[in-house]
Amino acid sequence: MGILSDKDIVESMMTGYLGISDYHERGLTPNGYDLRIAEISVRGDDEIKREGVVTIPPRTMFYVSTIERVRMPSDVCAQLWLRTTWIRKGIIGAFGKIDAGFEGTLTLGAYNATDDPVEIPIGERFCQMVFETLNSVSLKDYAERSGNYQGQTGITLEPVKK
Repeated sequence: MGILSDKDIVESMMTGYLGISDYHERGLTPNGYDLRIAEISVRGDDEIKREGVVTIPPRTMFYVSTIERVRMPSDVCAQLWLRTTWIRKGIIGAFGKIDAGFEGTLTLGAYNATDDPVEIPIGERFCQMVFETLNSVSLKDYAERSGNYQGQTGITLEPVKK
């Protein structure tokens, strides 16, 4: 297993090996790519916010969808790490791993663990995606196994594939 460098990521996108739609140069890091916020849904509020600055109330769960749509090959997965900017403001992230073969936007869970509201601008970088190569190609990738959220767009709380 290895981690893709910035050079590896750019070359992999240029050859079509992996995909990051709406790629932005500012998101590229030495060993990953920062995903940006497309929309936010605050638990208890039916409205999904797609522009401006969203105020997350204290001690409240919220969901973020990414601007970028990712397409993973069958021998690469990715870890997600909350950017320290948000950790320092009291946000806790609840992220899964991006499976080999996944394609779609990402829905990420987070929580304002402070006693104060936190403001989060739509379009801001939220988490870093770190690509890891598998030792071998998976026998069945995400789409072939469960694929519950394959192809999702926007905040998706229920499986796409039932």
